[in-house]
Amino acid sequence: MNNRIEKVMEETKPKRKIFKNAFQAFIIGGLFSFFAQLIIEILKMIGLEKEISNNLGVTIMVFLGALLTGLGLYDKIGQYGGAGTIVPITGFANSMASSALEYKSEGLVLGILTNMFKLAGSVIAAGVVSAFIVGSIIYLFRGIL
Repeated sequence: MNNRIEKVMEETKPKRKIFKNAFQAFIIGGLFSFFAQLIIEILKMIGLEKEISNNLGVTIMVFLGALLTGLGLYDKIGQYGGAGTIVPITGFANSMASSALEYKSEGLVLGILTNMFKLAGSVIAAGVVSAFIVGSIIYLFRGIL
């Protein structure tokens, strides 16, 4: 009996469109990255230094990620692009903005400020620990590497 149930479940299970999903994620992630680089290059063309252009470009992408989330567009892009929307900067902004929006009814302090890092907190912690480990390795082996 279990074999028949498993067979029916296997036959009726929707087929995953792995290549299509990967292609769409590649396109969306690539477009986000292309747009970020375009912003940085435009900032350089108007005369800003490289470091300032990079920092301002990242800031603009964080703002756009949060804005798209607030307007409800980031989720729609995510439905099409899947994992392509977790490009580090815009994905981080989306995680913070969506957490803040979810708890806005609880007030500014107890709602938004205390909950907006719920999802992003683990990312920040992992980033700090990783930076410490990599920095320590580079410091210890700087003469060898």
